[in-house]
Amino acid sequence: MIAEVIVDVPARATDRPYDYLVPEELMPEVRVGSRVQVPFGHRKLIGYVVRLKEQSETRKLKSVSEVMDILPPLTPELVELGFMMADEYLCHTITALQSMVPSVLKGKYQKIVRYLGEKEEPDTLRDLVSQPFLDYLKKIGECTWEEALNFGVSASSLRQLSGNGLIGLEERVGDRVTRQKATFVKPASAGQLQEAIDKLSGRAKRQKEVLQFFQANPGEIALPHLLAKLQVSRSTVQSLVDKGSLIVEEREELRDPYRDRDFQKTEPLTLTPEQKKAIAPILASVRHRKAEAILLQGVTGSGKTEIYLQAIAEVLKQGQETIVLVPEISLTPQMVHRFKGRFGEQVAVLHSKLSSGERYDEWRKIRHGEVKVAIGARSAIFAPFRKIGLIIIDEEHESSYKQEENPKYHARQIAWWRAQKHQATLVLGSATPSLETWMHAQKGYYQHIELKERVHGRPFPEMKVVDMRKELLAGNRSMFSESLREELTRCIDRGEQAVLFLNRRGFSTFVMCRECGETLTCPHCDISLTYHQTNRTVRCHYCGYAERVPEVCPSCGSKHIRHFGVGTQRIESELSRHFPGIRVIRMDVDTTGRKGAHERLLGSFGAGRADVLLGTQMIAKGLDFPKVTLVGVIAADTMLHLPDFRSAERTFQLLTQVSGRAGRHEKPGKVVIQTYNAEHYSISLAASRQTSAFYQQETRLRKLHDYPPFSGMFSVLVSHPDRVKVMRSGQVIALRIKRNLPPDCQMLGPVPAQIPRIKDRYRLQILIKYSLDSKSVQTVKDSLREIVYLTDDPDLKISLDRDGMEPVIPSPTFL
Repeated sequence: MIAEVIVDVPARATDRPYDYLVPEELMPEVRVGSRVQVPFGHRKLIGYVVRLKEQSETRKLKSVSEVMDILPPLTPELVELGFMMADEYLCHTITALQSMVPSVLKGKYQKIVRYLGEKEEPDTLRDLVSQPFLDYLKKIGECTWEEALNFGVSASSLRQLSGNGLIGLEERVGDRVTRQKATFVKPASAGQLQEAIDKLSGRAKRQKEVLQFFQANPGEIALPHLLAKLQVSRSTVQSLVDKGSLIVEEREELRDPYRDRDFQKTEPLTLTPEQKKAIAPILASVRHRKAEAILLQGVTGSGKTEIYLQAIAEVLKQGQETIVLVPEISLTPQMVHRFKGRFGEQVAVLHSKLSSGERYDEWRKIRHGEVKVAIGARSAIFAPFRKIGLIIIDEEHESSYKQEENPKYHARQIAWWRAQKHQATLVLGSATPSLETWMHAQKGYYQHIELKERVHGRPFPEMKVVDMRKELLAGNRSMFSESLREELTRCIDRGEQAVLFLNRRGFSTFVMCRECGETLTCPHCDISLTYHQTNRTVRCHYCGYAERVPEVCPSCGSKHIRHFGVGTQRIESELSRHFPGIRVIRMDVDTTGRKGAHERLLGSFGAGRADVLLGTQMIAKGLDFPKVTLVGVIAADTMLHLPDFRSAERTFQLLTQVSGRAGRHEKPGKVVIQTYNAEHYSISLAASRQTSAFYQQETRLRKLHDYPPFSGMFSVLVSHPDRVKVMRSGQVIALRIKRNLPPDCQMLGPVPAQIPRIKDRYRLQILIKYSLDSKSVQTVKDSLREIVYLTDDPDLKISLDRDGMEPVIPSPTFL
């Protein structure tokens, strides 16, 4: 048997499969998707098996040295997807394949053989392994795969014993990361517990409590849970073990970040007539196993999550699996509780706040078929399920679904490809869908379902736009308008809660000298430094550079140097000054960096231990607190004037989402939006909830300037430590692109990037627009792949990206 292997050498010359002979003893282990070790030149490298065949055109074949995994980390479908990603996103195939597996698999890796006991087949065990090995394994409990082979045990024998349940085979990737041991306690004999209690002395009261607990609960229990439940010490339990009354057993336990949580079982809610109408086509698509994309456009508070949950329940009835994607900032404890409460142990959660070991174990549950639902952020779209029936992308408009490193994929495209392959239903949910998705729904490519009302007929919050220019003219120089100050005072007096939103962290935007106008900038990036009051430092939020705030201006020596602008830290300070005694919880990257901080802060706010939740984008969505009746947007224009053709769309989406946090329960809500651009259509239409009007206006402007979704777009980013060299290289690259550019495509640039320098690297950008109807897209892709290899300068970096993010229309070539 011949295996085609993509080796781990991300280079143009090696970006193809290589043929390797599969030794007879490895044939049962080598499958499509397996990670293998192969000789490559004078080295041994890791690679992925992408195809198996019987013959090869290569005469002298080297052999596969080793199979790295007991179960292949990639399914055949994900291998096929890897080739498509390499072509679509202009990256190496190995890069695409590795993006689908947990990062810890790239570290030190071992296969372990564990002794499970002879059980009912001792003869089988002794027939397949030697007595010395059996004695060795019994004595130490486990050994490495290599040690077992050194005893003369064949790989096939180990696999057979594993299949019979006589030994256990497991994978470890760095022991501390991927594996933990748990200690369980149980009675030595449930029938002799009373006899053991009677033998105890009168002073052994704590030991007696432990044995009485096991009389009422004769099963096993984890030792930490037992100690916490009875408030006893380890020595108490150990004394009972020494007396033979209890047995302690240590064994491997998969890490579960939610193991100690008590998720109360929930039942499906009664759907409103509008929800019933919305879920019907989703259920019909699931039952008919139809590859179909459905846009579920529902206003905030309309009950989209309950529709997701009931659709998933139908998928599970069909014996199929579900992937649920949510933006990282929406993957709140509230969201996890809803899914765990409904589906319990069938749910695996994947997100960046988990440790590497926890993520690996959650992934293992999916790969081994132990769970049926995977919920997570962007990379969860690669969950290695085999029978996908439903894929849900909540808040599908979120920019975080776009990967910024190679492969620069968009989760929405990957989801549609997988849905087609599995004949599954793709649900795109949002109150403010991306313009691309909205247009696809208008053209009939996606089925369009709308939820226009909040559940239980709850009213929408009252929206008010405050023009801060008028506040300034009236003499109000604070960051709080008179309207927001009054509403916040009333809210607190009523014992209710408020959410204040600012899309910026730190104390202020920048530090400037009032004498010469010099602004403190990062010495490594062309970006102003942000002032942080906590430790009186200025920091670069791109490269991490930090320094103390200077006493005098570095340029002119003046003492008149101060911070300007508004940040979350400064708002927190001002709230304390204007509202004495106010309790504020601030949530931004600075306060949520530690593991568990996000959940702890939200839990504290939900418990009523604060009057105001102040934060950045992470509080804009996914939160549902009954006492929140006021939302204040401090500066609605923060994103509006960024050099990005999507800035108006993102402003509209953000304002709509954050306003949806108010009045979600019995009490009505109010929203105060502060802005210096009150007349801008994205702000005025968001305030009046005219979603269709916004899309029509934005569509006209995009069409006028030929931006996506009316065109596709590639971007080329060129960077180098030398400013002159990056400019020369940019010109050479631009000429090469223009020479091969089809006539229906347009090139813009080269021009300095939005931030001309980051981490001491100067940056140029080139944009290529192409017609969506054009058959020359492949020509552009081929041309762009060529330019990556134009130079031998190791300091020159060329990054390619498909910036248009246009959703993929059903492609028959994939099916």
